[in-house]
Amino acid sequence: MTEFTPDDAADLWSVADRMAYAARAAILPHFRSGGLATDNKLAGGFDPVTIADRAAETAMRDVLADLRPDDGILGEEHGSVAGTSGLTWVLDPIDGTRSFISGTPTWGVLIALSDETGPVMGMIDQPYIGERFMGGLGRCNWTGPRGKGALATKSTTDLSQAILFSTFPEIGSDDQRTAFQRVTRAVQLTRYGCDCYAYALLAAGQIDLVIEAGLNAYDVQAPIAVIEAAGGIVTQWDGTPAHDGGTTLAAATPELHAAALSLLNG
Repeated sequence: MTEFTPDDAADLWSVADRMAYAARAAILPHFRSGGLATDNKLAGGFDPVTIADRAAETAMRDVLADLRPDDGILGEEHGSVAGTSGLTWVLDPIDGTRSFISGTPTWGVLIALSDETGPVMGMIDQPYIGERFMGGLGRCNWTGPRGKGALATKSTTDLSQAILFSTFPEIGSDDQRTAFQRVTRAVQLTRYGCDCYAYALLAAGQIDLVIEAGLNAYDVQAPIAVIEAAGGIVTQWDGTPAHDGGTTLAAATPELHAAALSLLNG
């Protein structure tokens, strides 16, 4: 794993903050603006992309070209660029574009920095609300309209007392849906539709579990860094690392993670 000095960490967080503000400026003029055009990236389904998605990623890449030209980039809208530093910025300019075009403020900007072992720092930024959740390289905190504070996951250990979030009720394949439903029957409450904001709520100690499938690296690397910094656990459904995407099981405690993992695997 790459070693970072405190000065390195401060510089990298400064770059992430610059990117987040640049993305906010590119996105907010389009949110709830009316008449926003969308393109569909998924044949036979609906995976929307808008001018706001593309403009935000371009704005973040411009920051990196100026401040971190030797780093690699993996972005949802504009692909990957190889770097020479051994570090890669993993960007999702709007995680939750379906929510964005619907006017709900549960989408967010995801920024992660990864080395060969996976994400080492991450940020979940919600521009409309003005909240920012950060984890890794010396940070584990949130800022927002009500000030700022530390992130920490809940201490829940019993599935029957747990709150579970997922973006879609029709999660994954038929087999994955059946596995997911075994967990929903065991928890106290299941809610849907929060996109990346659900992971932020887990890190902030508001909910206990997030379970999803069909994800890409840019969907999960920032949430992984934030949740792990806050004391939680994120893996795939088979318990292996989740930073390359696929399935995710994010849990507030080891006990919840083990119980949900057991149910997911029958």
